[in-house]
Parts: sequence; C-alpha cells; structure tokens
Amino acid sequence: MMYDRLIKKILKKEKIKSKINLALVNDKEIRRLNKKFRKKDKATDVLSFLMDEDGILGDIAISVETVKKNAKRFGVSCRREKKRLVVHGVLHLLGYTHGRKMRDAEEIYQKL
Repeated sequence: MMYDRLIKKILKKEKIKSKINLALVNDKEIRRLNKKFRKKDKATDVLSFLMDEDGILGDIAISVETVKKNAKRFGVSCRREKKRLVVHGVLHLLGYTHGRKMRDAEEIYQKL
C-alpha cells in the first residue's frame, strides 16, 4: 500500500523507529470510535491514537466515505485527500497540534 511507504518515509525523516497501523474504515466505524474515545457522536475524517509501546507509535483510522465527500468538496482526487489525511494523522501521533507548525510540516510531507 502506498500509504505504508508514505508513513515510513515520514517516520524516517522524523527519526522515529516505531511503526504506525493504518485502518481504512467506513463512517459508521469512525463515528463509533469518535464517540468512544472523544465523546463526539459524529463521523469524522481521521482519528489518531497514540500508543507508543512495543515498537508501535499508534493507530490511525481514516473514513473512506468521508474521504470521498471531502475530495468532492475540496475539488481534489480521493487519493490526494487520503494522502493528506494520512500525513495529518501521522503528524498528530508525532505530537503536532493544529497550527502553523503542523501546516508547514503537512506541506513538506505532502510532497513525498
């Protein structure tokens, strides 16, 4: 999967030797996860769960249904939107929070 390679490249550039699990799910499942872990009863595009144990930095869940909706809304391909969300999820696991530093990092890693 091309997204596994992207994740590995980002982790290598950030000098992180852990792995990240990526799950592509539907809106129903991401809504369940969002409600369970964030107390928000709605679907979202991406969720990141930091584990940082046994060589695994964490898990990322991306809703494929929401990817399609976002892609249409933003006028981009589903592949490009999914890549954006993978990068966004990885950066959250690396400790980035929304703001300028994250936007700058997203710009860099979107080019990988």
